[in-house]
Amino acid sequence: MNPVVAEFLGTLILIVFGNGVVANVVLARTKGNNAGWLVISAGWSLAVFIGALCSVKASGAHLNPAVTIGLVLAGKFAVGKALGYVIAQILGAMVGAVVIYCFYREHFKATKSADDKLACFCTAPNIRGAWQCFFCEVVGTMMLVLPILLIEPASLENVFQGNAGNPPEFGLGSLGLIPVALIVFGIGLSLGGTTGHAINPARDLGPRIVHHFLPIEGKRDSDWEYAWIPVAGPIAGAVLAALVYIAVSQT
Repeated sequence: MNPVVAEFLGTLILIVFGNGVVANVVLARTKGNNAGWLVISAGWSLAVFIGALCSVKASGAHLNPAVTIGLVLAGKFAVGKALGYVIAQILGAMVGAVVIYCFYREHFKATKSADDKLACFCTAPNIRGAWQCFFCEVVGTMMLVLPILLIEPASLENVFQGNAGNPPEFGLGSLGLIPVALIVFGIGLSLGGTTGHAINPARDLGPRIVHHFLPIEGKRDSDWEYAWIPVAGPIAGAVLAALVYIAVSQT
């Protein structure tokens, strides 16, 4: 499979399972209504595992512009391939969001809260404060990207080749994806209580754009005032993670 196509499909699957668990918990009259944050955190970790499992052999399963940027800065991924990956991730997230809206359409109609409807697409803070929320997204993403970089040497045997004749690109084998899923689960449980831990610009921006355009009955605005935080925060966190990795690798 083409790596860019794999990133598109993997991110689409990520959003279907990830935003799907949010919809199942927050929308009215679902089987999982009010199941709580633990279910959402577990569902998102499984979403990461399933999406990555489907794409890792072809693309290395970044599924996240912050991961791609962190790997480029750490010298683990070719900068020339990064833009294609990021575009595919955003488009995959958008299509995944459309799938979830169609799947839960009747429950969107049954839900009165416009905030709950928005939550099925993108993140929002429980306490407003731009720079505090930005800080939380920076730390949350750093705690995703830095462990991924640090566990990579133990998985060198599972690094997959890029195109024929090119040097190996960063990637984890199927068993190596379990720690990554557990990292996401841990971030949700420990660091997700402030902003909902976007930790992925594509995961937040793509579905937010879809929410803006979809004819959702009783929806609110797409909170564009906040939208820069789950984009800029994860990118900054990935940059910091790469800098720390480079620093410790040279000691």
